[in-house]
Amino acid sequence: MDIVGSVALVTGANRGLGREFVEQLRERGAKKVYAAARDVGTVTTPGVVPVALDLLDPAGIERAARQAGDVTLLVNNAGISTGQNLVRGDLAEVRREMETHFFGTLAVTRAFADVLGRNGGGAIVNVLSALSWFSWNGATSYSAAKAAEWGLTAGTRVELADQGTQVLGVHLGAADTDMMGDYDGPLLKPRDVVAAALDGLAEGAVEVLVDDWSRTVKAGLAQDPAEFYAAVAAAQP
Repeated sequence: MDIVGSVALVTGANRGLGREFVEQLRERGAKKVYAAARDVGTVTTPGVVPVALDLLDPAGIERAARQAGDVTLLVNNAGISTGQNLVRGDLAEVRREMETHFFGTLAVTRAFADVLGRNGGGAIVNVLSALSWFSWNGATSYSAAKAAEWGLTAGTRVELADQGTQVLGVHLGAADTDMMGDYDGPLLKPRDVVAAALDGLAEGAVEVLVDDWSRTVKAGLAQDPAEFYAAVAAAQP
């Protein structure tokens, strides 16, 4: 994917990693950047095209795809974290998390797949998480939703290969964003996360593991789960 001259749409572009994607895409020579958010009034980055887009509003997603018919790069960044567990958490919030990360991301991808195809194939970047690969007590709902989004990423990569669309999954630990405001562990700089993602995109990668934690967790998939979770527990302060 050549970022120079591209036309990008970034979801959740009003803050955090989304805003950083918008800024770095412009720095790297994107011709146009659509900054999508539920409330376009919260988009403050100069030189972008604000677009109203709510992952839970299918009709709004279709309108956004019609408005941004020149897109060659889609960044699925928008998401939520409800802090729910699956068994005893608020089921409505569990459903909202899955609807957002899986069905919402899928709806945006479906709406823009033909747009990308008509414009030469382009690329899709899905912002995932190390929690795609393990569960954390207090946020098991988020882990399940991100695991589903990881599966979605693999599935759409296979389906869109024939039209030449690069589908990149980006996995990271905790980044210094509003979503992680209550987290007291080490935090990645949003600029470093996005730089790694865009470097991978430019190199033709289909997966970027931003930090050591993501690499450790993915490697843990080949271990006995009991051993892996015991090691994670032992590493906690």
